[in-house]
Amino acid sequence: MENKLYIYNTLSREKELFIPLHPPFVGLYACGPTVYSDVHLGNLRTFTTFDLVYRYLTYLGYKVRYVRNITDAGHTTNDAGDEQDRISQRAQIEQLEPMEIVQKYTVGFHQVCEEFNLLPPSIEPTATGHIIEQIEMIERIIANGYAYVVNGSVYFDVKKYAEKYNYGKLSGRKLDELMAGTRELDGQDEKRFFADFAIWKAVPPEHIQRWRSPWGEGTPGWHLECSAMGTKYLGKQIDIHGGGMDLKFPHHECEIAQSVGSDGIEPVRYWMHANMLTVNGEKMSKSKGNSFLPMELIKGTHHLLDKGYSAMVVRFFMMQTHYSSTLDFSNEALQGSEKGFNRLCEAINLLNQFSEQNFQNSPDNEHDEEIKNRIESLSTNMNDDFNTPKMIAVLFDLASYVNKIKHENLVINRNTYINLQTSFNTFFTDVLGLKLESDNDNNVTSGLMELILEMRKDARDNKNWTVSDKIRDTLAALKIQVKDEKDGATWNKLR
Repeated sequence: MENKLYIYNTLSREKELFIPLHPPFVGLYACGPTVYSDVHLGNLRTFTTFDLVYRYLTYLGYKVRYVRNITDAGHTTNDAGDEQDRISQRAQIEQLEPMEIVQKYTVGFHQVCEEFNLLPPSIEPTATGHIIEQIEMIERIIANGYAYVVNGSVYFDVKKYAEKYNYGKLSGRKLDELMAGTRELDGQDEKRFFADFAIWKAVPPEHIQRWRSPWGEGTPGWHLECSAMGTKYLGKQIDIHGGGMDLKFPHHECEIAQSVGSDGIEPVRYWMHANMLTVNGEKMSKSKGNSFLPMELIKGTHHLLDKGYSAMVVRFFMMQTHYSSTLDFSNEALQGSEKGFNRLCEAINLLNQFSEQNFQNSPDNEHDEEIKNRIESLSTNMNDDFNTPKMIAVLFDLASYVNKIKHENLVINRNTYINLQTSFNTFFTDVLGLKLESDNDNNVTSGLMELILEMRKDARDNKNWTVSDKIRDTLAALKIQVKDEKDGATWNKLR
């Protein structure tokens, strides 16, 4: 590979040159949703981040196997540290079978993925489909002395593990600090040590989701499925494993312990984590009333939104902040992203309307060199830990050149045009995963609007203010906003 990609590795806390185990093959694992409720914006940002990673690795020429699981069984852990079976709880609330809940919210998750143009993973395994693999992994952990059985449950022995390995190296947590912040929880009396976690949990006969195991009927621990399925489909060591920042501890820390305890091998070479979301500078939460779902963003039905925004505008908005930085939602930021997204769409439409015949086979001039340098910097920025904000800034620079070609008769040669058109489309569509919001009807609308804005420009140039004002006022009545900028007039359909 000519392109050298650097990834910030959460484990080493440094940017590292990406060297896959078996090039050109790459194993990528991302933690998927627990399907007991609608996917939220935090989930969406994480999935969008690893969709971008998948796309860019593919663009670089790697053959990527992308695994993203569906958690449809097992316990999850809330902020207080309590283990709860969210799927069974939701099934009781909605008076449905657990697998009806799973099906309902899995379908909803896939609908959101399609709406936001997330590519389907290579494999999308489910926890319930891999009970055997999880039981086998538990047996290996027990055989290696890192787990014990109590009343039909199996607990990972963190203290025993910590005698040889560093439990907490991913998150930076220390056992003595964790002990100081703990409190009495259900099931703690079964544990030998406060930090031990269930890798198999015994359940009573009335529990709806339960499976047979060598230790009795129960459910697998929440952390176990990713270790078992990652190992099955990507091997005992994965190139890249990702998830949200909230999964770093305890989920990913426990994954490392389970895999090392089972197979004696460090399971992941590059850990990646997408950061959290805020709304108007505050942490997003249901209690504050500032938490909203992806589809509420599109429909504009949430009380904090001035209007709805298309899925591609929201996706573009997410890409304008680096995945490792906090992303703050606000009406002003979304409106700015909508304007920027439309500007890039207009540039692509202009590029695609040009023809090779419009350009000469002439030697490079200074503009050709400038454009080529900027095109090269698209990859340069992406190779720097997937730096989409800087890459998008370059796309805006290139959009300015497109407008100059159209409106100021900027001269470039044919090869530069072909390179510009190909690169702009590739990074906008294939890498960022954005779609032009234009079907046939919208193409007609864009063409008509371009003609109308040209007519308005002619009227203004000829100081025919009556015609110019009439065009502006008529468009305003149709809720079409026109703005005059240094690169020419732009338009935006208000909702």
